[in-house]
Amino acid sequence: MARTSSWTSTAVVVTGAACALAGAALAAYLLSARRPKKRTKIIEMMDELQKESVHIKDPEHVEKILCQLIEDGKGKLQVITDFDYTITRWAYKGKRVAASFNVLENSSLVPESKKQTLDELRDTYYPIEINAKMTIEEKIPFMMEWYTKGTGVLVECGLKQSDLSVAVKESNALLREGCDWQFHALHEHNVPMLIFSAGIGDVLEEIIKQHSQMYANMRVVSNYMDFNHDGMLVGFKGDLVHTYNKNEGALRNSDYFTTLKERRNIILMGDSMGDLRMADGVPDMQHVLKIGFLNDNIEDRLEKYMDAYDIVLVSDSTMDVPNAILKKIL
Repeated sequence: MARTSSWTSTAVVVTGAACALAGAALAAYLLSARRPKKRTKIIEMMDELQKESVHIKDPEHVEKILCQLIEDGKGKLQVITDFDYTITRWAYKGKRVAASFNVLENSSLVPESKKQTLDELRDTYYPIEINAKMTIEEKIPFMMEWYTKGTGVLVECGLKQSDLSVAVKESNALLREGCDWQFHALHEHNVPMLIFSAGIGDVLEEIIKQHSQMYANMRVVSNYMDFNHDGMLVGFKGDLVHTYNKNEGALRNSDYFTTLKERRNIILMGDSMGDLRMADGVPDMQHVLKIGFLNDNIEDRLEKYMDAYDIVLVSDSTMDVPNAILKKIL
């Protein structure tokens, strides 16, 4: 009986130990399963890229570009960006924010009859601009008509150069959150910034001045007003820059890109398919990261934007993602 009792006690101890070991192993497994996996890729380590508003079709491709931009550093970088609804917000507190053309259209300086005409033009041509079923080539004639008619109406309003500051103050034009930091950081690190806009250059510069600051590293290519010696608007200067010719226009005979020939890495930001061509004049481009802001008609256009842009930001009113990337590079 003593032997049986001893054998039974030993068996209980062994079984208990085995259960304890199994329990410890199970606990360790469950703990490791709950513990977040170590993030080893840049794209995984950036919290800003994990937001629901961020859409990336090819993460491996984006990872490769990010690694190269960071490795090459700020000395090889330049930024090329659109202005309206890229640098500026699309909406604020549920209300559409004014683009640079809208600043004048909505101003008290423009007669109501002219506002009605401009509204009718926008209602006619804007749906064409964002039509996902039309090609760029099909859209270009309509964009030319819109901008030509719109600028013609503004010239008829008797606007003065001194009116621009008042019009911007009256408007709800607003930069994206984080623009001020971005402008300052790019200037501080001597990174060139080209603002390529189909809007009105005089107005967009005034918007930047009132909400942030224009820096020496900034270059603006846009439609600039032509004022006579009395300060009255009489027309617009040079070739028309519209949504779909941003690879041409004012930079056609410019040495802007050739003077930056060592800066072959580009962060490109836009909100339209036409903006994708803004860097076409850059010689010997090496690495281009294309960031697209999708603000409107999202369901119909998201797939096409994800095919064209490396990173698509949907209904995002901030510069969080571009700035997070810049912080890795600068």
